[in-house]
Amino acid sequence: MRQMKGFNELREQSRMTWIEHEHGWDAAPDEIFSTLLGEGFAECKREMTTSRGDSQPAGGLWQGVDRRTGSVASAIWVNRPAWHRAIMFIEVDGESFTGGQGRESDRGDPAPERDPYQDEGGEGS
Repeated sequence: MRQMKGFNELREQSRMTWIEHEHGWDAAPDEIFSTLLGEGFAECKREMTTSRGDSQPAGGLWQGVDRRTGSVASAIWVNRPAWHRAIMFIEVDGESFTGGQGRESDRGDPAPERDPYQDEGGEGS
């Protein structure tokens, strides 16, 4: 997986925090999008849902492509009432960025999550 220094900076500044029980990141969507843009991804899609009663977006989807490498990044977010930041789910080239385990977590490097469809017994086998 490609190195994403921008995410490490957000984590070091506590602007992106892994929430294990949610399996997602506590972060501001615009900061994640800006970081992905800074990493070379050009936005190609952004959609928001407005299913909440207060007309505020309940969440949405952002996708970008790095035209130099062909890599694709996706971010899905869910806004939570009374929270300043959303739960973010981030993937690059189909690999989820997670909070990592052990030493990876200590270094602040987001780690790819295993894809059950590519592991033993999944569709990719």
